This record gives sequence, C-alpha cells and structure tokens, in this order.
Amino acid sequence: MDSKYGNRDTSAGESLIAAAPFFQELPESTVQQATAQIVTRRHPAGQVLLLENDWGNSVYFILEGWVKIRTYNLDGKEVTLNILGKGELFGEMAPLEAVPRSTDVITLATTMIGSMPAQDFVTLLNSEPQAGIRLAKLMARRLRQVNRRLRLRESDSQSRVADVLLFLADGQGTLGAQGVEIPNLPHRELSSLSGLARETVTRVLSKLEKKGLINRERDIIRIPSIDALDRLLV
Repeated sequence: MDSKYGNRDTSAGESLIAAAPFFQELPESTVQQATAQIVTRRHPAGQVLLLENDWGNSVYFILEGWVKIRTYNLDGKEVTLNILGKGELFGEMAPLEAVPRSTDVITLATTMIGSMPAQDFVTLLNSEPQAGIRLAKLMARRLRQVNRRLRLRESDSQSRVADVLLFLADGQGTLGAQGVEIPNLPHRELSSLSGLARETVTRVLSKLEKKGLINRERDIIRIPSIDALDRLLV
C-alpha cells in the first residue's frame, strides 16, 4: 500500500533482513525472534525517513540503496555527516538513550528499509552479547571515520576529496573486477561531506580521473587502487 512512508514490500524483505551483516552468525532462533516484527518498505530517492527531534520508536536496516545523515550548522547550512548503504543500520542511538533523534535521514536513491520496533532491538542487545559487540564495532568504525575526516579539515582540497572517496569505499565500497566501486553521488553530497565548494569538488574529481586514480561512470566511481588514493592524503 502506498503512503508517504513508502511502499510496503514483503516479497524479498525476509531474506534480505536475514542476510544483513548485523544478524550474521547470530543463532537462527534469535534472528527469527528479533526480526519477526520488522516491516520492509521501499522508498523513492529524496524521501525524508527521519527528522531531527523525532522520538525513536524504531531502528532501521538498509536492505537496498543508500541514505544520507544530515544536520545543519549554526548558519543554517546543511551538513552531510554520513552516507550509509546496504547492510548498515541507523536510528539505533535514540531508543538506547531514550532521547529524540539528533539528525535527519534522507534517501539518496530508491531504497528498501526494514524497520524494527525499538524495544525489540533493545531486547536483542540485552539477550544476545554478540549483537552488542556488533553494535559496538559499528560505533567504533563510525567514530574512527569521523575523527579522520576532522583531522583532514585543514588539508588541501585534493586530500579532502580523496578522503571522502576512501570514506565511502570503507563504508559502501564493493570489490569489482577492476577495483573498489562506490556510488557516484551528486557533487553537492561530496561537497557537503568534504566541506568544499561544489565547483572545487568537480575540479578535483576531474584531476583524479586524469591521473587514473578513479574512473567515473553514471552510477559508480571505481577506485583501481585504494593504496594509491590513500597516498594522496597529507
């Protein structure tokens, strides 16, 4: 049924949920119980899934597509904090802390989301130690990524764009025959992630492509060598 919350999709939802990395290697009975109340919906690009200051009634798993996590600075300028894709989850902090959401979440492509009631998620963490460890590792990786980006805020534009591409490769990259592939996001998103003007991002991407460090297609950016791109960081 269509609604402003997206189209409910149950045909492939169960298998995608069971295959989500968060649930891998957990006891099958635990996964079945934890995911019994998950509802899957498909959302179009550009749809707002969560708003800052909403209360956290659910935790969300990305089964297909990707979303951006955004907030606003003191000048009212939009700031993209993160890009999350298939296999990631979001909205997990609000129910754990019993506080309102701290950011907005918006789809960047057609995206399938599985929503789990917040209490079921908390119960899973309390009953299955491995689930808590998975969440802790996820939080540690995100903190490490943010710290790295903060350290590079004063670097040159090439380093900052390269770091954003490496950041996306770490979170959303898939290994293909010719390198690591990441989504070819609109330049405004790369601009917000890097803190650079859109025109600067466009210019740097062209330079990186001429150097053979990236290859761009309509939907993906291919990184032939992660190590070569990483050596640009100063």
